[in-house]
Amino acid sequence: MAGKIACFMVLCMVVVAPHVEAFTCGQVQAGVVKCLPYLQNRGPVGQCCDVFKGLLNSAKTTQDRRTACNCLKADAIAIKGIDMGKAAALPGTCGVTSPFKISLSTDCSKKLCELDTIIY
Repeated sequence: MAGKIACFMVLCMVVVAPHVEAFTCGQVQAGVVKCLPYLQNRGPVGQCCDVFKGLLNSAKTTQDRRTACNCLKADAIAIKGIDMGKAAALPGTCGVTSPFKISLSTDCSKKLCELDTIIY
């Protein structure tokens, strides 16, 4: 019984312990997939704004924002049929301010503005 309690306590500590995880392209790609109907002119904005806001909230550090920027650019190049005008207008459509311009010409290596300037 004591072994089960100890195991449970360790499990609780793992679940509750602070977990620092790097922001990944996988997170960005999962969001982009949900926005494809809108970005490819095949449907309404739907869940895209919630996804976009969630990605912005998840990208907390400058490195996270650089990663998000680079991943968005890579996805825009790799996925055919994305309307870059709609992509660039997404922050305005969703009522938020992005820490970087959504454009294939954006230099993601430059210092991106702090996320706390985003307006919800």
